[in-house]
Amino acid sequence: MNKDRIAIIGLGYVGLPLARLFATKYAVIGFDINQKRINELSSGKDSTLEIQENELRTVLKDKPNKNLNGLYCSSKLEDIKDCNYYIITVPTPIDKNKRPDLTPLYRSSETVAKVLKKGDVVIYESTVYPGVTEDECVPVLEKNSGLVFNKDFYVGYSPERINPGDKKHTVDKILKVTAGSTPDVGKKVNALYASIIKAGTHLAPSIKVAEAAKVIENSQRDINIAFVNELAKIFNLMNIDTHAVLEAAGTKWNFLPFKPGLVGGHCIGVDPYYLAHKAQESGYHPEIILAGRRVNDSMGQYVASEVIKLMVKNDIQIKGAKVLVLGVTFKENCPDVRNTKAVDVIKQLESYGTELTVYDPWANPDEVKQEYNLKTTTQLPVETFHAIVLTVAHQEFLNQDLSPILKSNGIIYDVKGVITQNKVDGRL
Repeated sequence: MNKDRIAIIGLGYVGLPLARLFATKYAVIGFDINQKRINELSSGKDSTLEIQENELRTVLKDKPNKNLNGLYCSSKLEDIKDCNYYIITVPTPIDKNKRPDLTPLYRSSETVAKVLKKGDVVIYESTVYPGVTEDECVPVLEKNSGLVFNKDFYVGYSPERINPGDKKHTVDKILKVTAGSTPDVGKKVNALYASIIKAGTHLAPSIKVAEAAKVIENSQRDINIAFVNELAKIFNLMNIDTHAVLEAAGTKWNFLPFKPGLVGGHCIGVDPYYLAHKAQESGYHPEIILAGRRVNDSMGQYVASEVIKLMVKNDIQIKGAKVLVLGVTFKENCPDVRNTKAVDVIKQLESYGTELTVYDPWANPDEVKQEYNLKTTTQLPVETFHAIVLTVAHQEFLNQDLSPILKSNGIIYDVKGVITQNKVDGRL
């Protein structure tokens, strides 16, 4: 039995897989303020579908025991007071003005501070701009604990690299960047992760370097996708198939295989705004980063306008036209609806007066209703539609015969370029 006791703060898409993995070698307390989530996990169920029931049940404990490896899930603060590592895995969203919202980080830091003891280490996994851990979170820890940073307690940073829905690149198979507030703590944090991460670790020289490394990973992807999204708009005007162009260009060994699409989710569609915020705070206006964001944020409106054009071309009366949208999650084969840009397409189509039906076998209708005030269904409708728009490439959609539910003059628009069974009228 390892003497280290670990608390994972936040049991979502990042926290739960990490907690389960640590629980194979350590005594772990999974802490979350959502009691419904705690009840669900304690029964062996995971609604995010990141951890299979048998994997979860293998490590679950029915009560906290610091002398036994395994995972106990709780919403009670007293259950994490005996831990010596606190790993914070809460989300870092943006507000309506696209500025960083650090509220979840502040609140989780306040929570941990209440049980922080001398010698403890607090590790942050949330994606942030450089400086947040030491300049924003540490003061909260000091204020609410009465302890002194780098004397009584220490901090570390190891940015999450979870890819929701990906069963191949699981947390143990993705190399982990680590850092600590002192050289010795950096080594301790690195050793902790190295004990469970098969892919290995990379110890960064400072927390700010590790923070910067994470935030540019997704900013780089965002910019590359923005480039091919812009290409899709250009080639569409030229009546050239963008996917055929990318396939041809991809025959060169060093061509990067990015595809056009809707860029949402909790990482790529958010992280560039964190980097841009810090850049502006430092006196620099980022041109490329924000240009990429503008392009990608405009794609929902662009897709909707292209769909409407095709409908007009087929003499379909727009107002009252029945439109089926396939997919509302932010990516394929995953129930995650956070910051999904499929909603942008839906809202834009609604603004034209169409009658929308949204079908997604992966998304929880209650969650979509609460988050976006949208009604969705998990069953394929039996009525016929004037337009069908595929926004998410769920496996259920790939070989779906859509002809029985498409009106004779109806159109199909394929955002992801994956439909092969049906005649497609338009795609990115």
